[in-house]
Amino acid sequence: METADVVSEAEMKPTERKLWVWQQRPAKSARRRIVDLIKRLIILGIGFGIFVGCIAVFPFVDSLLGELLWGLVAASVKAALLLLVVFTAVAYLTLAERRFAGMIQRRLGPNRVGWFGFLQPVADGIKFFFKEDLVQDNVHKPLFVLAPAIIFIPALAVFSVIPFGPPDAGTGMQHYQLASVNIGILLIFALSSLGVYGIALGGWASFSKWSLFGGLRAGAQMISYEIALGMSVIGVLIYSGSFDLTRIVEAQGGSYLGFLPAWNVLPQMAGFVVFLVAAFAETNRLPFDLPEAEQELVGGYHTEYSSMKFALFYLGEYANMVVASALVTLLFLGGWLVPGLDLGALPPLLGAPIGIFAFMLKMFILLFLFIWVRWTLPRFRYDQLMALGWKILLPTALGNVILTAIFVALL
Repeated sequence: METADVVSEAEMKPTERKLWVWQQRPAKSARRRIVDLIKRLIILGIGFGIFVGCIAVFPFVDSLLGELLWGLVAASVKAALLLLVVFTAVAYLTLAERRFAGMIQRRLGPNRVGWFGFLQPVADGIKFFFKEDLVQDNVHKPLFVLAPAIIFIPALAVFSVIPFGPPDAGTGMQHYQLASVNIGILLIFALSSLGVYGIALGGWASFSKWSLFGGLRAGAQMISYEIALGMSVIGVLIYSGSFDLTRIVEAQGGSYLGFLPAWNVLPQMAGFVVFLVAAFAETNRLPFDLPEAEQELVGGYHTEYSSMKFALFYLGEYANMVVASALVTLLFLGGWLVPGLDLGALPPLLGAPIGIFAFMLKMFILLFLFIWVRWTLPRFRYDQLMALGWKILLPTALGNVILTAIFVALL
């Protein structure tokens, strides 16, 4: 019997990969980690300050330009400020996703362009703007060009009816909203449902079987989950007795048992879960991104797109994420209401910014949930996705509507 070769302990150690100079990073001290944390908090504070400040000046714009002749100018100024907030949020949401994905996967995200990668979205925008826009000869060019706009423009239009802060305590006027309509929730669902046409037309107009499969998947998925999404909101409408988003938030004032906030998430927990899951499917996010499954469909409905057309698809997805987070906040999480704090009793210069900040904070927590779930759960099979929508979510939403109607009728 041959004796095995004796291997020294030094030979058993794995060889260490030699790092380049720019890859070598010394270990950070506790003081340095605290300083980096403070810098990140400062960046977040600046971001929240920009968002809150842009929305908080809406009443001053109305008071300065709100006369008959200047009403259009006031609406234009408010629309410009709102677009600044939306575009900034959508752009930096892409950076937040990449950084959070790096944290979850134990790696670094983009951190080279600007302070902690703060200018990375600007660099990405410049890159997309100057990339070559390739359009194949065999595509249906009018629909091929129109499809990204059909996705992106309705996603932006939805923000015009979302209230971002409390109404005026004296007059009841809602200044923190671009267009105050009493059927806001219906208008949001009507505009949001147009996105499926952009996806389906983009897949069909590309004249590619992979894009067509992605468009068909997206159409079936979004239509299926829109039914459960709409049914989950009916319980909230029964409770509040209004289609106006401002009235729905005001109906969530007060508390249960003296210490629990009277938000709809407590009595409408089933509707909240159904709405949240359906919102993931409506935005084509993991684990519901079957229309973009790169292992099966190369890239899905946007396989043949490049340059800014390709960017519009992704910006539309992130804009829809912001809309879904804002709707969950308004319908189930009390909107701008703060537990234990009466914003109407505070001076307007203090109460309104606090309410807007609370609304933004809840919304960004939900956006982090979108990112967290994407980089945690695996993708469903298509039969599992459709079974979840038709066999679980829809019956649950219908049962919630029936129980809510019985409860309100008996109460």
